[in-house]
Amino acid sequence: MSASRQDPVRRLADLVGSPVLSGVIGLAGVVVPVVAWINERASMKNALLIAETVLVLALTANHLWLRRRFLTLRRATNLKAMDDAAYYDLVRAQLESELISDYGEIADGHLRVYASEVPRLSVMLVKTLNGSETLPKRILAADLTTNPQLLTQRREYLAANRRLIQAGGSIDRLFICFRDDLVREDYARPLLELINHHRQLGVVCGLAVRDRLRADQAVDFVIIASAAVLVEEEQGDADYTRGRSSVYFKGVERWVGRFESMWGHGIDSAPMLLQGYEALARPMLDADNWDGDRAAHGVDAL
Repeated sequence: MSASRQDPVRRLADLVGSPVLSGVIGLAGVVVPVVAWINERASMKNALLIAETVLVLALTANHLWLRRRFLTLRRATNLKAMDDAAYYDLVRAQLESELISDYGEIADGHLRVYASEVPRLSVMLVKTLNGSETLPKRILAADLTTNPQLLTQRREYLAANRRLIQAGGSIDRLFICFRDDLVREDYARPLLELINHHRQLGVVCGLAVRDRLRADQAVDFVIIASAAVLVEEEQGDADYTRGRSSVYFKGVERWVGRFESMWGHGIDSAPMLLQGYEALARPMLDADNWDGDRAAHGVDAL
């Protein structure tokens, strides 16, 4: 359908879904039975009652139209229960305009999204932080990096990261990798290319070996300031045909503590571990002379 033919249809849809029209129909639905009641002519009464029936049907149809066309989220009963009430309210308002499909529990401080909605939501959370009054504008991210190339495809998310840093925010990103992956050349090369890209954005990068972490630490999550945490429960694929994540607006500090326990401090910190891995892997990659045994011994010694 051409744009010229779509516009009249869109204008008609806007008119039918207009809250003003709903108000007019509702007001008429009150006035008509009153007029019918005070009118003494039987024929007029019958005509007015028929008109009232038509108005009730129109009001019902209009209500069903609005329910289908507009998404309405249940309001939180206690905004103060959220870790950052202002940020939560901004996200909630944005969800209404973005029409995220699974929104039923957000009033309780929890939201679950699936498949292609996961990357959309992650971008929205970063953009909302950048445009809000929430401080500090800090993101702490732990990535279960089973396939480094998947992360390079999320261009809109990386662009939102860059804008946040350019606006004075900060991002610490922890790449969680299996030991057996780190010793493979076909994994090490795209991993270090990915890390280079993140550093160019201004992200502080660190490394953790998955085999050395507790099960409760090896989780893919992104902490937005102290306002929200996005937890990936099922990793998505390149086409976003699967994947499941949850956002929590309460209990964020627990996740901050989890991240900091993996990030560490000083010579045992995640950035220092990454520095040691790079000192081992980059010379072999640059010389195109990968030695699996040497890589295995080096990773075990980190």
